[in-house]
Amino acid sequence: KETSSPSLGKDRADTVIIGGGCVGVSLAYHLAKAGLKDVVLLEKSELTAGSTWHAAGLTTYFHPGINLKKIHAYSIKLYEKLEEETGQPVGFHQPGSIRIASTPTRVDEFKYQMTRAGWHPTEQYLITPEKVQELFPLLNMDKVLAGLYNPGDGHIDPYSLTMALAAGARKYGAQLNYPVQVTNLNSRSDGTWEVETPLGIIQAKRIVNTAGFWARDIGKMIGLQHPLIPVHHQYVVTSTIPEVKALKTELPVIRDLEGSYYLRQERDGLLFGPYESEEKMKLQESWVTNGVPQGFGKELFESDLDRIMEHIEAAMEMVPVLRKADIVNTIAGPITYSPDILPMVGPHQGVRNYWVAIGFGYGIIHAGGIGKYLSDWILDGEPPFDLIEVDPNRYGKWTTTEYTAAKARESYGFNNIVGYPKEERFAGRPTKRISGLYDLLKSRCSMGFHAGWEQPHWFFKPGDETGYKPSFRRTNWFDPVGREYKQVMEKVGVIDLSPFGKFKVKGTDSVKLLDHLFANVVPKVGSTNISHMLTPRGKVYAELTVSQLYPGEFMLVTGSGSELHDLRWIEEKVTRGGYKVEIENMTDEMGVLSVAGPYARQVLQKLTNEDLSDASFKFLQCRHLKLSNIAVTAIRISYTGELGWELYHRKEDSVPLYSAIMEAGQKEGIDDFGTYALNALRLEKGFRAWGAEMNCDTNPLEAGLEYFVKLNKAADFTGKQALKQIKEEGLKRRLVYLTLETDNVDPEGNESVWHNGKVIGNTTSGCFSYGAQQSLAFAYVPMELSKVGQKLEVELLGKNYPATIRQEPLVLTEPTRMRLQRKGESPKI
Repeated sequence: KETSSPSLGKDRADTVIIGGGCVGVSLAYHLAKAGLKDVVLLEKSELTAGSTWHAAGLTTYFHPGINLKKIHAYSIKLYEKLEEETGQPVGFHQPGSIRIASTPTRVDEFKYQMTRAGWHPTEQYLITPEKVQELFPLLNMDKVLAGLYNPGDGHIDPYSLTMALAAGARKYGAQLNYPVQVTNLNSRSDGTWEVETPLGIIQAKRIVNTAGFWARDIGKMIGLQHPLIPVHHQYVVTSTIPEVKALKTELPVIRDLEGSYYLRQERDGLLFGPYESEEKMKLQESWVTNGVPQGFGKELFESDLDRIMEHIEAAMEMVPVLRKADIVNTIAGPITYSPDILPMVGPHQGVRNYWVAIGFGYGIIHAGGIGKYLSDWILDGEPPFDLIEVDPNRYGKWTTTEYTAAKARESYGFNNIVGYPKEERFAGRPTKRISGLYDLLKSRCSMGFHAGWEQPHWFFKPGDETGYKPSFRRTNWFDPVGREYKQVMEKVGVIDLSPFGKFKVKGTDSVKLLDHLFANVVPKVGSTNISHMLTPRGKVYAELTVSQLYPGEFMLVTGSGSELHDLRWIEEKVTRGGYKVEIENMTDEMGVLSVAGPYARQVLQKLTNEDLSDASFKFLQCRHLKLSNIAVTAIRISYTGELGWELYHRKEDSVPLYSAIMEAGQKEGIDDFGTYALNALRLEKGFRAWGAEMNCDTNPLEAGLEYFVKLNKAADFTGKQALKQIKEEGLKRRLVYLTLETDNVDPEGNESVWHNGKVIGNTTSGCFSYGAQQSLAFAYVPMELSKVGQKLEVELLGKNYPATIRQEPLVLTEPTRMRLQRKGESPKI
């Protein structure tokens, strides 16, 4: 049993960690082990109080995401050696785990997950019903079609795990103080913090909120509303079951996905925990409105077996020995959910030196890996790999309490639903963050959710099968998207791009700042370019469009999912470098319409006296003009690669502007297009996308972005030295452009690429090319296999399809075609 130490021990610290659950203690352990001095953890009652102590302790290598697999794998490897390192037993069992498929769609999902896992070192196998039965002999096999098997999975005792991490943290010099409650937080002008407690004040260079379901209360102290809500999660423990006791080896953990529960061996009995539907599940909403009750620490909720009865029956059908078992314990405890179940990890935009690791629906498996990830980020100044899906800045002012509650209900109830590509979830939508065109377009298209916004994915026409029909194969949007593709290639189309993140930057140091931030040169007044912010190690932190509208005044544009992720990075650079600039986030006030296609100029010219001819308004130029008497900032740029303009305007002008453009384009046959067609158009042009072809896992040279990286410019931009070294050492892999011979399935990214019976790389994005009438993908492969003409294979739904590396692009961009035409050459379209 731990002895408490209710003292501060010191009045200054490098890092103060608030909350002593397994995540906070893991961070203290990793920071101290990495050599950081003055790490202090404050816990208001005792270690593991809150959600850790009552957790079921499941550990798995499996995750449907990509880099979260790395977090899981690191945790398991750490837990395997923790006892040896700290002398503390951790109660780690590794009998493996099996996810059960009992429908053909679920078998497809397993095949989809296998190609996403194939290029990771984690072991994962698609196994037959016979193998499932051999590993778990107590299963009723009537419905079992296949299993997804991860050897090395299992469960750990959360209390013992936390105590071992605490012993390690102390061994390396961290201080763990409790019971010490944080009562207030004050930020000082130099970016440091005063952490107030009943025992005095600690001054800290940075604070990390790891306070579990108290995280909201900590956030409120500094004016933040973290979108978190506690859910009631129950699991049931049985008495001894003779058939279990008779087994020679421990049963693997099973996850019956249709029954929506996990089940594992607990001594000589079984433990199982269901995830009930969003209608039946229970939230602890009073804690959000009134705060967590004083003194709540190692308490539980009243159990309610009626709420989970259908899952108990499903479990008894799947594992018949359960019928005869007695329930000896029902645990009903609070687990904190974020709207999408993924935790919020990293530095927070808008507050200096405030970090979070909160909102863990699966804290035990994430604790080890997140402790290491955050520790590396704090010490190195950049994340060790890309995990934008857990960036706390993916949420914003649009994330209301109502939204959080609706989403948490949905996420909890959807814990075991089929994970389709291009998945949409509809609870809590629309948020208040809608574009000016939402009401006009919502009944005519299938909307997608992007950082709180609704954006058209594809549009319906009479005769189309409408609505959201997810599938692992081609589905109802396949032909309509081909129609929109043709619209843009042959006529003219309009797309709502309002979700873009948009920032104004101005001030005496604006040019100096951007020269230091970006690897490209700063564009001249009236010009636009594509620029990349790199990390100190030379990875691609962000891609933005940069326009100099007036001398020293810039507009920066980024993707919807990167808005606050990018803004935080820029603001941190401004503060650290003492640059005299003002930054204004214009994202919500500004709408964006893009008009693209061969008739784009013809249509827009009808609405303005400004000369839009190629000679007067060149590619990558920007200027202010009036269209139908509406003020816009027009940039001649288009992610379609066709002739086009992006039109930035006041959000309240979106409807009149859109209506004027549609009216003007009647003769030219103008029509709408959505983001699915945009994706097909950009892939045919060989355009990269941030978050797919480039991110914090890739450098711009291997991503084929040399054109945008000016290593010879005078400014010592962030990442410049690292890139010079990468260039000198030579690349190990590079991005290639593939065409595939497929049937009714297309690549979409993160699939395994094979050569000679081995996985040698991964796709980053893909789609059907309506121009070439075959599938298309970008992929990373080793340099020796990256030549044009090289034959490879891409694994889709359990089958390897032949692929060939092509000279990119498949279709030349409009500016390139015009240039070739002027030289008298015939361009390929």
